[in-house]
This record gives sequence, C-alpha cells and structure tokens, in this order.
Amino acid sequence: MAKEVLSWKRAVRENSGYLNIKIKPGEIYGFLGPNGAGKSTVIRMLCGILQPSSGSAVILGYDLLREAEKIKARIGYMSQKFSLYDDLSVLENLNFYAGIYSIPRKIRQQRIEEMLNLAGLLGREKEPAANLSGGWKQRLALCCAIIARPDIVFLDEPTSGVSPTSRRMFFNIIQELAGQGTTIMVTTHFMDEAERCHKIAFISAGKLMAVNSPDYLKRKTLQGFLVELTIPRAMEKISVLEKLPYVKECSMHGLSLHILLTDEKHVQDLHEFSGVEPRPIVPSLEDVFMALAARQRAGEGNA
Repeated sequence: MAKEVLSWKRAVRENSGYLNIKIKPGEIYGFLGPNGAGKSTVIRMLCGILQPSSGSAVILGYDLLREAEKIKARIGYMSQKFSLYDDLSVLENLNFYAGIYSIPRKIRQQRIEEMLNLAGLLGREKEPAANLSGGWKQRLALCCAIIARPDIVFLDEPTSGVSPTSRRMFFNIIQELAGQGTTIMVTTHFMDEAERCHKIAFISAGKLMAVNSPDYLKRKTLQGFLVELTIPRAMEKISVLEKLPYVKECSMHGLSLHILLTDEKHVQDLHEFSGVEPRPIVPSLEDVFMALAARQRAGEGNA
C-alpha cells in the first residue's frame, strides 16, 4: 500500500469529532460540498496560507505547523479566481513564476516549453493574458502552478466559470499529471469532474460526510431503490411524496424527480399513487450528495 503524501486530522468544532484526510501519491482527490462547507478553508490551511486553529497535518513527511516553508517549496496552488498578471504575456507570466520557484535558468526555457505544450498554448506566447478566454486563462494558471513540478497540486474550483469543453480539457491535463505521479487535490461543484477523481470526499459545515471512490459511493450510499418520476408540476409534489411511508428521499433533477424508495416492491405503489410509471435508474453522484445532506439534516452523523 502506498504511503500517504498528505495526512490531516483537525477538529472542526469543539466536541464534534475530526475531519480526517489521507491522500496517496498520484491520486486525484476530489473535495465536494455546498458553498460555505469549508472546502476552500481546508485547501488554504493545507497550503500554509491560513493557520489551523487545532489539529495536525503531515504533508510530504513535513509537519504543517512547524515546517510550512518546506512544504510550500514542494506544492503548487491555484485559487478560484484567475491570479496571474493580465498585462503580461503568456510567456512573461510563465517566466515570472519560474523565477518565483527559483527554477535554474539553464532548464527554465525547457520547462516553459513543456508547459506551453501541455496547455496547448504554443504559438500564443506573446499574447497578453487579458486577451485569453476563461478556459485558456485557467490552463495558463495551472501551468504556472505546476511549472516547478510540485509533488502535490491544490486546485480550488479551477474550472468555475468556464465552458464544459474547457472543463473537460482541463481535467485531461490533471489526469495526465496524476499519471506522471503528481498528487492532485481539487475542489469542485461539478459532478462530471468528480466522476474522474480516484477518490472523492463530501464535506458539509466543515464535517466529512463520506469519502471513497465514485463507484463505491454510488453503489453503497443510497440504501433503497432509486427511481425517476416525470410528472407535471413536479416541484409542487415533493412535499406530498415525501410523506408516503415507502418514500425515503425525494429531490428535483432537471424536469423530473428522483425518488428513493424503501424497496423495489413499492415501485407499483408509487405508480398507482402518481398515475405515472416510475423508471428505475442508477444513482448519480448528485443523488449521493442529496442523500448525504438529508442524513446530516436528520442527524445521522458521518457516513
């Protein structure tokens, strides 16, 4: 079993337990949760930007509280907002960050060319960063974060505000990096991105609700039988459906309802009640998150 490159244990609030995180080398670790859940706060503490109020962390063998500077030299960080210099060109931005990371001049040009190739920015070296679209800016920001070949890269909602095509291309780069042994910790709101992570952790109110592979969570989290029901004025029917004794959870997904039944045998009961035939479906990560959030509201604790 590979040794963890990151291990963190922190009390999230007094007497409420701990938020435990362990990440292995070359793993893409997705961090999911609603706004205000604490995802960005966790990332900033692990990068040494914020001081943890309690707990302990070991990153790449270094203690976060006592050896933060040694950790910073071996990690890359990309914030939610584009953090590069709009008035500098693509090449000038890469040169600037290469200098910040003290990359020797004799290998700097080679490293910059690697980044240009990786991001597909060859031929656009002289273009000001301000002229790039959102997706190209994010790729440039990623290259600046990884130009020093860090062991771990922390990405805080890196694809927020870019097109689906750009998001897919961005995650292709992330998967390529992981394949080369770089460890990735990424926060995201997009379930299609979470599907491409090796492991995902759901967090809410600073508390870890569940952590495992996407496939495992979809197979094991929902305890019941999931169906899709397409009916008129679906939103108005949720409160009525939730009162049925065989309905565990009910939530809106597009124009349809996803309903978690206690057992498959109640599909016919739902059909008779609604007048519409329910369609059995495979749970998605969004269904997993809705179920975990419902359990937390009900006080069931961590999954």
